Amino acid sequence: MKDNEPNVIPVALTIAGSDSSGGAGIQADLKTFQALGVFGMSAITAVTVQNTQKVFAVQEMPPNIVHDQIVCLFEDTPIQAVKIGMVASVALIEAVAAALAEVQCPVVVLDPVMISKSGYALLEPDARRALVARLFPLAKVVTPNIPEAEVLIGGTIRDEAQMRSAARRIAELGVANVVVKGGHLDTPQAVDIVFDGTRFRILTGKRIATRNTHGTGCTFSSAIAAYLARGFDFFEAVQRAKEYVSGAIAHGLPIGKGHGPTHHFFDLYARAGIF
Repeated sequence: MKDNEPNVIPVALTIAGSDSSGGAGIQADLKTFQALGVFGMSAITAVTVQNTQKVFAVQEMPPNIVHDQIVCLFEDTPIQAVKIGMVASVALIEAVAAALAEVQCPVVVLDPVMISKSGYALLEPDARRALVARLFPLAKVVTPNIPEAEVLIGGTIRDEAQMRSAARRIAELGVANVVVKGGHLDTPQAVDIVFDGTRFRILTGKRIATRNTHGTGCTFSSAIAAYLARGFDFFEAVQRAKEYVSGAIAHGLPIGKGHGPTHHFFDLYARAGIF
């Protein structure tokens, strides 16, 4: 491929941690990209010791290795979107920010991963401020769930009105577009608030009774990045990502003794008649 020649398929880069159980993190991101017609590349920020029941330990990658993974990929091929997931320390956040400042940075979707589903802290307290200061200005979209949004605003969220208020306050932290995910609220439907700095849209979906929800946040943010890489605008990308992750949850896989993973290839499997 010649310099600056378009790829035959859109390319997205995920900057995140590895999930040894395969349901979240880098593994979920790459599966999502490929399922949605985007080629996935990765810069691994950490290796986790985890299964479907809990996270046992985290080993961060050296910051210079994270930095160099990112830069070397941009030197080789055009990248249409970046998804940032688990960056647990100030040093890693600084490495990611420095790398993206050195390249022609495309749209960035930031999933502010703070706590695992089993309750393991994945973001050091001092890193929260660095995340906002260094990575929010680079992001086109930030996708906090309710607990993450509460940390970011320093308050509680109990209903849709408070979700709207939180979206405004998070946007004021320096990011253009915000999606506050409402899956943690006790509501009949799963409600997400989408805000572009001016307009709100409410996305609703059927609440699915299942234990197999491991990696839903990673999958959703990666789906947004994939659709942005394919050229969809913000609202359309989020709408399509919502539909995709809802299908993946509905077809979740009962693997392991804890929270099983979503089924990233549910549509492809159905078309192939596998199951």
